Amino acid sequence: MGCRAARSSPVAAFLPIALQPVITRAIMADSLHLELVDFVHMVHTGIYSEETGKPQPLRFTVRARLKVQPHYDPDTPLDASKNYMDLKFACSDSLGKRHYKLIEAVADHVCDTLFLQDARVEEVSVRIVKLALSEADEEIGITLLRERK
Repeated sequence: MGCRAARSSPVAAFLPIALQPVITRAIMADSLHLELVDFVHMVHTGIYSEETGKPQPLRFTVRARLKVQPHYDPDTPLDASKNYMDLKFACSDSLGKRHYKLIEAVADHVCDTLFLQDARVEEVSVRIVKLALSEADEEIGITLLRERK
C-alpha cells in the first residue's frame, strides 16, 4: 500500500486500496491525443513550375488533443471519443482538388477542419513532409501547432 499511496496523495494512504486509483486519477492532469502517423496523400501544392499542374505526395502526421472524459470504462460509448477517420479525412478528401501554394496553407486547412468538426478538439499539430523534394532520404517540411482560440 505504501507505494500506491506515495504516488497519489496523503489522503489516499488512509483509504481502502480499492478507492486509491480513483483518488490518484482525480489529482492527475490527463491528456488525450488522437494521432494519424505517416499518412501519404497526393496534394496540388507548390509555387515552382515543376510543382504546379500535378499533385505531389505529402506525408502527414497529425496529432489532435481532445478534452478528456473523467473515466473510460469498457462500456464507454463510441461517441465519448472522436472518430479516428476524421483525421484522415482532414488530410485527404477535405482538401479537395484546389491548388495550395504553400504547405502551410494545407496544414492550416487540416487544423480548421478538425476544429470545425468537433468542439472537443483543443489543439492540433500538423507535420507535413514534401516527399518529392527528398534527394537523400532527408525530410523537408513544416509543423504547424494551433490551439483553439
